[in-house]
Amino acid sequence: MSTFEPQALSDFARYYGFHYDRIDPFNLVEDVLIDMDRGLKGQPSSLVMIPAYLSPVFRAPAGKTVIALDAGGTNLRAALVKFDETGRAVEGESRKAPMPGTQGRLGAEAFFDAIADAALPLFEKAQVPIEGIGFCFSYPTEITKDADGILLKFSKEVDAPQVIGKRIGAGLRDALLRKGVKVPERVALLNDTAATLLCGLGQIAPSGGLLKGEDRYGAPPGPMVGLILGTGFNTAYPETCIPKTGFYSEKSPQIVVCEAGNFTHRYRGYLDMEYDATTKNPGAYTLEKCVSGAYLGPLSFHILKQAVKDGLLKFRRQDEFMSWQTMQTRHLNEFMHSPLSMEGPVAALFDKDEIDALRGFCYLTSIVTGRGALLAAAMTAAAVEKSGSAYDPFAPARIAVEGTTYVIYKGMRTALESWLHILLNQKKPRSYVITPVEQASLLGAAVAALSE
Repeated sequence: MSTFEPQALSDFARYYGFHYDRIDPFNLVEDVLIDMDRGLKGQPSSLVMIPAYLSPVFRAPAGKTVIALDAGGTNLRAALVKFDETGRAVEGESRKAPMPGTQGRLGAEAFFDAIADAALPLFEKAQVPIEGIGFCFSYPTEITKDADGILLKFSKEVDAPQVIGKRIGAGLRDALLRKGVKVPERVALLNDTAATLLCGLGQIAPSGGLLKGEDRYGAPPGPMVGLILGTGFNTAYPETCIPKTGFYSEKSPQIVVCEAGNFTHRYRGYLDMEYDATTKNPGAYTLEKCVSGAYLGPLSFHILKQAVKDGLLKFRRQDEFMSWQTMQTRHLNEFMHSPLSMEGPVAALFDKDEIDALRGFCYLTSIVTGRGALLAAAMTAAAVEKSGSAYDPFAPARIAVEGTTYVIYKGMRTALESWLHILLNQKKPRSYVITPVEQASLLGAAVAALSE
């Protein structure tokens, strides 16, 4: 007799508030749009709506060569990037070095010198003038109107306290000048979400297809949205009106980074709030904690433990499972891709005659994933709404995606795209494409070097 009871498991999810059928998806999008408008006006909002002070370049000039830098993890990457005749960014000579400050404390001048040292050989190898420098700098930074940025703090692996409060682009420019480099006029700083948006401009054709052939009709391109769904979660889109900065331009919109992971939604359940209280930053990034790769495994673990406590999940090694400190997202994902293999730490919990417990475990996990996909889709749909109507079938809204949670987390991509289709086609058919982009931080930085 089977002990797998999907109805009881669904009722459990509803009782504790994490079932996706508790969410009105269209009302959720409206909630997001209201918070977006508040953030753009500088009113209290869970969405900060940070101006990037960059305009999306619809097609980069052919033949231009720039230097792109990417910093945000353990490594600093630098590359020469040339734009071909289609406007596509093509990576050339590149270098990788440890992120300055990860191998011992550095002062401010030494920090910027180390970045300049990574770029210096590229200036020497370039056969043509360097038209600009784009720097994807994924640390908390206050972007300035000249597309520079003031560092607010480093994550714990970078030890360079003197850099906090300094302008990053200006520091790099000064370091290059000290080394005798003729620095191009344009040095643009941006984060990974804005970089993903800009990268999409070079990889997704205005028609939504591959960059192939020429547009002989001269159709105007549709808007581009950037979506990060990996360890973290964020969105960016082009905005024509930012009241808090006095910006207004219908013809030349400006990229806004939403800080979408911090959106405070009304659909958090009891177990969400209980899990949130165990994290390092309770009350912050409440949507990201339901969606991103940093949290999906630990959140699912917290929920599954409650199912064991309530007697809905029963298996012989449940005491071992309950004694775990956490469950890593990658281990859960590996298990969900191959639950019957009995390989890996999660699958090893179940004996061959416990397939019903296995079913229940997977069933609840899929509800958590489906809810995360719906929340991510709603944030993305709101960004598409804000970026323009995009009903023209020849000028779709283009959604550029970067992140392993979208690409490889079991069930996420399929569910997100299903919800997105529903949300964007409620009133009338809307033209859009959603496409993963490659080397987003580096190639997006290259586009920023030519943006205005």
